[in-house]
Amino acid sequence: MRILVVEDQAKMAQFLKKGLTESGYSVDVAESGLSAESYCSSSEYDLVILDIGLPDQSGIDTARHLRRDGLNAPILMLTALSSTKDKILGLDSGADDYMTKPYAFEELLARVRALLRRQSPSQMSNTKLFFSDLEMDLVLRKVHRAQKEIVLTLKEFSLLEYFMRNPNRPLGRTSIAEHVWDVHFDSESNVIDVYVNMLRKKIDTPFESKLIHTVIGVGYVLKQDESAN
Repeated sequence: MRILVVEDQAKMAQFLKKGLTESGYSVDVAESGLSAESYCSSSEYDLVILDIGLPDQSGIDTARHLRRDGLNAPILMLTALSSTKDKILGLDSGADDYMTKPYAFEELLARVRALLRRQSPSQMSNTKLFFSDLEMDLVLRKVHRAQKEIVLTLKEFSLLEYFMRNPNRPLGRTSIAEHVWDVHFDSESNVIDVYVNMLRKKIDTPFESKLIHTVIGVGYVLKQDESAN
């Protein structure tokens, strides 16, 4: 699931990004309110973590603008302000939850999970991905094929999620690296091929129909096995 972290303090932003990424989320970082609005206008996010103290405008105003522009995803607001009045102001501006600094990262993760679980039925349709007989639950982080549960590592899960968000579309190694590893592709590395092969062993090998196919000269694609038809 995709999370936008809005935080102008570089160390804190990288701390949050690292921790959330290690927990299996795809994370973008915006360093200002206007940047956050730009991110949300061009991409869809399942959750926004928003710091109140931003350099260009307050997080309160940013939350209001995001809601005005149609953002339906939950907003978790972070701030050093802890008075009841401040909390009410934050919640009234459009935030769904409010955490005061300092906080334990494990509590933040728990709040993230809780907010994702509390989405409305219409939003919950975005928390499950389907392709053929493959089903992925993005909140519970579970994968089933033909109703059989398949246990994946965090990186395998993220790789499969990227495939399932782009079915029938050939994906190059550079694109996969940037979306799943969040790094620019190293042409000397075979890490993507290694992980695709590991994923195939779990997703395809036990089943007659294969879903992950090699596209020569390009990369890989998730599609129906035409030879099985």
